Amino acid sequence: MELNTCVQNTNLLKTQNFIAGEWRDGAGKLAVTDPASGVTLAEIADGSAADAEQAVAAAHAAFPAWSRKTAGERAAVLKRWYQLIVDNREDLARLLTLEQGKPLAEALGEIDYGASYIEWFAEECRRAYGQTIPTHNPAMRLHTIRQPVGVVTCITPWNFPNAMITRKAAPALAAGCTVVIKPAAETPLSALALCALAEQAGLPAGTLNVVVGSDSPALGEVLTRDPRVAKFTFTGSTPVGKLLMAQCASTVKKMSMELGGNAPFIVFDDADIDVAVTACVATKMRNAGQTCVSTNRIYVHESVHDAFVTKLRTQLESLEPGHGLEQGTTLGPMIFRRAVDRVHGLVEEAVANGARLELGGDFLPNGENFYAPTLLTQVHDGMRIAREEIFGPLAVVQTFRDEDDVIQRANNTPFGLAAYVMSENIHRANRVVEALEYGMVACNAGVFSTTVAPFGGCKESGIGREGGVEGMAEFYETKYCCYGV
Repeated sequence: MELNTCVQNTNLLKTQNFIAGEWRDGAGKLAVTDPASGVTLAEIADGSAADAEQAVAAAHAAFPAWSRKTAGERAAVLKRWYQLIVDNREDLARLLTLEQGKPLAEALGEIDYGASYIEWFAEECRRAYGQTIPTHNPAMRLHTIRQPVGVVTCITPWNFPNAMITRKAAPALAAGCTVVIKPAAETPLSALALCALAEQAGLPAGTLNVVVGSDSPALGEVLTRDPRVAKFTFTGSTPVGKLLMAQCASTVKKMSMELGGNAPFIVFDDADIDVAVTACVATKMRNAGQTCVSTNRIYVHESVHDAFVTKLRTQLESLEPGHGLEQGTTLGPMIFRRAVDRVHGLVEEAVANGARLELGGDFLPNGENFYAPTLLTQVHDGMRIAREEIFGPLAVVQTFRDEDDVIQRANNTPFGLAAYVMSENIHRANRVVEALEYGMVACNAGVFSTTVAPFGGCKESGIGREGGVEGMAEFYETKYCCYGV
């Protein structure tokens, strides 16, 4: 499938890195492949560490002028960027589906979700309030002001190639920072298209830069260690996040890390089973299970286990695998073959250790990156499938009897990103939500992320927040000012 025939606005189709307001070639080329068909979509400039250094230099040079603009001036540019994204949403969604694989309806949702961050932070930057502090000394006046941190570098993942960029770049730019983005090598087309629209919106040269590259360690070294970088933000796996945090420590940078998860989904005996099943499928099978907040461990009270599993299997059977641009598709491919093989290995290992295969458990004929919606029961906590992040279309059900016991089991993990609770008892819901050691907990809902609320985890799932007023604060330094009078 040719890119030129899939989008109306061909100006979105960029194959070069964007540095200092210029589209630049790299030393080599990087192939971008449609994970559903295996077809090569484009050859992209393969950026190097030297390109990353040039991007940081450009952002550093652009920072003084951009940071001195008023909040209203920055907001006006961001709102133009937002409107251009809205105007091109269908093309952006098709581009996203082609390089990432998710169904078009999900891609359209991501474009709208990503754009909402730009609109929100364009408005929020007008509220960077300081405060006047009651003085300890009549001869002094005390107050605080908020100022942009400086150059911000970002590494974003392949599972949400549009929204993970806007969620980082929008608050940074709104605060007065300048930005360098390294998108995932698997999905760079969405990042470059966003850059093309940002340029059209009037972002000054060097304010927003994108460097695509296959040598992630070399690029990461620059983005984390360069002393001109004031803040680094990353979304990805916990092992990689730990490495990047260590690199940031060399220059004591501010950091935001949104890392791995192992989300529990707890269904109590007083839950509405239909609501619980629908919410479970929404969080488990969205993006073929490839999201950081996907349900990983489904704990169902033993008294409602059979009813829940029967209805869950029925909904999973109704999913339609296929190419994301085909009408009726509700489940796309996984991103690459090794991810498929890993999920299949987890299934085989669990079954060998006593788990019951209720549905799926095999590859699909749609293409090498497709895996069947799969349901396992009779799973126990000792299985690897209950301890590791699955990141695939695999639902794993366990049973429980006691509220305190299931809370302990749900918390028994080094991860703490998202959790889900299904209960019609408001007292129980409050108790369990507060007891779960997670940065985000959804009750009687499967999709909860929104621009206006903070997104992030605790423990080994990360530090910092994206979205809401907390997300804006991540890109400011608070300066205390003391005046003698």
